[in-house]
Amino acid sequence: MDKPGGKDLQAGDTVELSVYERYAAAAQAREEALCCPTEYREDLLALIPEEIIEKDYGCGDPTVHVHPGDTVVDLGSGGGKLCYMMAQVVGNQGRVIGVDCNQQMLALARKYQPVMAERLGYANVQFRYGMIQDLQLDLDRLGEELQRAPIASPADWIRLRQIEDRLRREAPMIESASVDCVVSNCVLNLVRAQDRRQLFSEIYRVLKPGGRAAISDIVADEDVPEVLQRDPQLWSGCISGAFREDRFLEAFEQAGFQGIELFSRQQTPWRTVEGIEFRSVTVVAYKPDEGPCLERHQAVIYRGPFKKVSDDDGHVFYRGVRTAVCDKTYHALQQPPYRGYFEPVPPRHEVPLNEARPFDCRSHRVRSPQETKGDDYRFTTDTSGPGCGPSCC
Repeated sequence: MDKPGGKDLQAGDTVELSVYERYAAAAQAREEALCCPTEYREDLLALIPEEIIEKDYGCGDPTVHVHPGDTVVDLGSGGGKLCYMMAQVVGNQGRVIGVDCNQQMLALARKYQPVMAERLGYANVQFRYGMIQDLQLDLDRLGEELQRAPIASPADWIRLRQIEDRLRREAPMIESASVDCVVSNCVLNLVRAQDRRQLFSEIYRVLKPGGRAAISDIVADEDVPEVLQRDPQLWSGCISGAFREDRFLEAFEQAGFQGIELFSRQQTPWRTVEGIEFRSVTVVAYKPDEGPCLERHQAVIYRGPFKKVSDDDGHVFYRGVRTAVCDKTYHALQQPPYRGYFEPVPPRHEVPLNEARPFDCRSHRVRSPQETKGDDYRFTTDTSGPGCGPSCC
């Protein structure tokens, strides 16, 4: 049977090579097959050079999840369109870092840095040469090391591994817990299957506690068979490497993310290959606070509409019930993406942090009103004054 994209990947070929070559060519001339129609904010596009817009390839708009003042990393930043859009959102107090391993795309993005700095009135964008599944290794720094001592023997290769480890340790490309938001636009599916666990682990590592990942990508409704995965055209075209849509969300969960939300899902498939539907989705996921669970006499009431829900930590919340929670969960449920679903019930007397005892989050217990208010609470409303009037009765 003929394969939709042409020849199979042979022994001398690799997924990475097919991706690199195709996107290097796409940096020189626009390739329509790499585009999935997406609408972006026109006001953010107005300042961006036409060459960048023309040679941009993506399937969604994760920039809507970026806030003023954020430090943002764009994985697979390509020609820099998203970076220059986000530069306007984060403002002069924020910072945007694009990461890409394709030198032709990096050259296009870097070419316009002076132009964009002049148009914006500030320079808050950097582009770094690296693999998105290894955000510790700066390939520009590695290249400097190799210029001083090229690899010419197996012993040199062993030394190279030691150099890489030292660079990751002493000069990581992206520091741990240094980023407010990680975005990506149709790039994760291009990473080799064997590197994907590390990819999600790296996204988690660089985010601050409470930080978020906003990832737009192509997913499949079925497993992609091996015969299609061996097709270099389909892989580099964001097809063969597509995650199955449920496993895409599972990958975030396995990396430690919480509050994982399928923010958008394209209803009509972008492409269908041998009966398998491929469509764009955007997933938003949060890195939780990793602090201790402390008892401060707090509770939350789940508003509904479901009878009960369970969070990623295993807490179960019944509609309308005062559920006892630790201090960490209490504050997390008042932030996105949970904000609005839970009514906070603070204690009448706040428990100081230095006096708080450990809280067992496995207890799933109800917080009684007496516990929240205190055993000595005997207050009675004074009804001797003016009434509330007809508007409240």
